[in-house]
Amino acid sequence: MNAPSKSPAVFVTGSTLRHVAVMTATASVGLMAVFVVDLLSLLYVSRLGRPAATAGVGYATIVLYLVVSFNVGLMIAVTALTARALGAGDRAAARRLAASSLTLMAVAAFVLSALILPLLPWLLTRLGAQGEAYAVAHSFLWITLPSNVLMALGMGFSAVLRAVGDAKRAMYVTLSGGVVIAGLDPLLIFGLGLGPDGAAIATVISRLMLVAVGYHGAVKVHGIVARPTLAAVRADAGRSFAIAAPAILTNLSNPIANAFFASIIARFGDQAIAATAIIDRLVPVAFGALFALSGAIGPILGQNWGALRFDRMRRALTDSVCFAAACVAIAWLLLVLLRHPLTTLFDASDETAEIVVFFCLISGPMWLFVGALFVANAAFNNLGMPLYSTVFSWGRATLGTVPMAFIGAHYAGPKGAIAGVALGAVLFGVLALVFAYRAIGKLERQAAAQAASLA
Repeated sequence: MNAPSKSPAVFVTGSTLRHVAVMTATASVGLMAVFVVDLLSLLYVSRLGRPAATAGVGYATIVLYLVVSFNVGLMIAVTALTARALGAGDRAAARRLAASSLTLMAVAAFVLSALILPLLPWLLTRLGAQGEAYAVAHSFLWITLPSNVLMALGMGFSAVLRAVGDAKRAMYVTLSGGVVIAGLDPLLIFGLGLGPDGAAIATVISRLMLVAVGYHGAVKVHGIVARPTLAAVRADAGRSFAIAAPAILTNLSNPIANAFFASIIARFGDQAIAATAIIDRLVPVAFGALFALSGAIGPILGQNWGALRFDRMRRALTDSVCFAAACVAIAWLLLVLLRHPLTTLFDASDETAEIVVFFCLISGPMWLFVGALFVANAAFNNLGMPLYSTVFSWGRATLGTVPMAFIGAHYAGPKGAIAGVALGAVLFGVLALVFAYRAIGKLERQAAAQAASLA
């Protein structure tokens, strides 16, 4: 391992809006590369002329989303612990915590995949998969799930790089994986005639690239990951899981809600499921900046908390919300303008096209409040209050999704279900943001009381 380079706390000075914009923009490039490639993968599969195959990839995505949500929860712990240690000026602790958290992340990813693989028939059946859609989903997942350890490590290295403030190399991690899939998808799906399995194989290969690029940036360039030891992992496990466990519960709310939503939509046939598969790919591409923003704000808040700069923390939160609103407005406009060309691009049938067009028309207001929830949850997870993010996310996934989607589907079919979910996002987005500002105020009062007691 190379000698560690100096990794200062870069977010405690300068414009918070600039930090938010730069971190989000660079993270967006990498994420968007992955999301666009996922969209292309589904586009290629849809071009096979088999709606059931498109639906099968949609079912597989729901299960993969569940797995990735575990990884994201552990990734949040990596970012929060490393960034806070750097902000406090303790580089040695940051290196140790990064190594311990990455090790725990890899072990957890392996165990989770091993548990889910034998349960796939039960999971896919409960989601409503049957016939060819079931066969496609089952095969896709048996190829991709064993590589979840690689996915976890790649995400972990990217989190470490964001904690350091190296947004460019964090971007390279995800960007490299996207480039690999973009090159391999058409070759494997069409050139070798592997169909959906070709897309799954390309995904596995891309995860190897994630690990290679992430390792180079975090270990070779920054030296911010120490050599893990069993003693350190045991000592740091409590701190890691204190953040990761609530964060995992938080992130599980979305795939669980999606699974429930899919079970409702499945009653309307493969064409309705195909529409939700297209929507699931459109959302990250259109609103990818929000996903990137939720990861970008964490290191900024973490470093400033370590430096006790509460004024900058509030400013960063406000800047993040404004940035999110601007991103949503642009994305919504594009979706509205491109709604019909998008359905043509995916060769969507009448029913599938109608559902996709409806989503494009109502997506903006929905994702404005989802974005507010993302920002608030990032604040909770990085400020030692992950339980708040769990409460608000599950509130939206249950009270904001289940009854609303069910009622909407009963009266207006798939479009009614989508509208119901959109309404449920409003209340929880607003409440979460209010509590995020209150959380910063609480930390400031605690710090002031501690300083007074030591005076």
